[in-house]
Amino acid sequence: MTSLPPTWRLHAKAAVVAAAMTLTTLLATTTATATATTTAAAPAHADAAVPPTLTNGFGLTQVGAPEVHSSTDFTVTVTTGQLSGPHKIRIFLPSGYAADPGKRWPVTYFLHGGGGTVDDAAAAPALHSNAMITVVPDGGLKGWYADWAMQNTAVGAANWETFHTDQVVPFIDANLRTIADKSHRAVVGLSMGGYGALRYAEARPDLFGHTASLSGGIDFGLAPVRAAVLATELNLTGAWCAVSTSSPAGTGRCTGYGPYVDSDAIFGSPYPFFNADHLWNEVNPAATTNLAKLAGADITLYTGNQGPIDHFTEIASNTVKTRLDQLGLPSRLVDYGNGSSLSPTCDGGHDYSCWAPALADYIPRLATSFATTS
Repeated sequence: MTSLPPTWRLHAKAAVVAAAMTLTTLLATTTATATATTTAAAPAHADAAVPPTLTNGFGLTQVGAPEVHSSTDFTVTVTTGQLSGPHKIRIFLPSGYAADPGKRWPVTYFLHGGGGTVDDAAAAPALHSNAMITVVPDGGLKGWYADWAMQNTAVGAANWETFHTDQVVPFIDANLRTIADKSHRAVVGLSMGGYGALRYAEARPDLFGHTASLSGGIDFGLAPVRAAVLATELNLTGAWCAVSTSSPAGTGRCTGYGPYVDSDAIFGSPYPFFNADHLWNEVNPAATTNLAKLAGADITLYTGNQGPIDHFTEIASNTVKTRLDQLGLPSRLVDYGNGSSLSPTCDGGHDYSCWAPALADYIPRLATSFATTS
């Protein structure tokens, strides 16, 4: 690859980092007034019954005892060679799971947002559905659902896509009574996880037949989306914050994205010179070549348009919708604007006051799609 002249690269890097910092300042001002919706977890062992015991495999080793919130809501902690440190997987079972031991269930994988944790899923009660199993794997504070270009940063090993698609999915299928085919498996996410959901559906059409992206950073052709990724790499708090339980009470702001890493760490160089940003282009969910891989999938997009974050997620979502239409691929875009058409709690911004009702709209539709798929 042709190297940038040193002065060009320094100027380019300074410009992009400055853009990330400017965006972060603007987002922090906006999100500081937002109140993230939170739902307290049920007391441990609230029910007499206990969740099923899971068996190690597919490169995952459980450590410690599961966190049992109820008989249908529990969290396991695993280690893997694909990632540094232990990582949590939260699982919601339908209420009838134990009562009907012969029944198998569809599965939805929910991918949380930047700065968040698996416990953020509790802020969207619709995710705990009686029509499906829901699995919420850790995506890291800034994992971006990617196998990182750099594996020697302060974060250590960071192969998030491999962890999720090659390890967590078969681990769940081996341990729970799932319907283990793509027609009965969905990947859904918001913000950073909205990127991950569309990316995984494109990268692994053999695994996922349904996908939904909520306020997702789904177009790497937009400079502000790239700047948001850089802000998480550089640990500039406030950018593209998508948390509920892990944010300081009443602020909606992220507490941090973990240790500083190089701006090339996740997707390589973000600078569009001499094809230096080829990795960004290769994994861009909005690229027509990638969208074409969604043929046959159920595709849903949600976005508001208020504030500096969802202003750009609306642009990205409309770009994706237009390109899907041009490809002749059916999809559903719900642009709820200022939120009034979605829910009285939603102001069209980048938080769970909109995402919880959006998921309440989506999950029953997904359940119907699962039920009508052979």
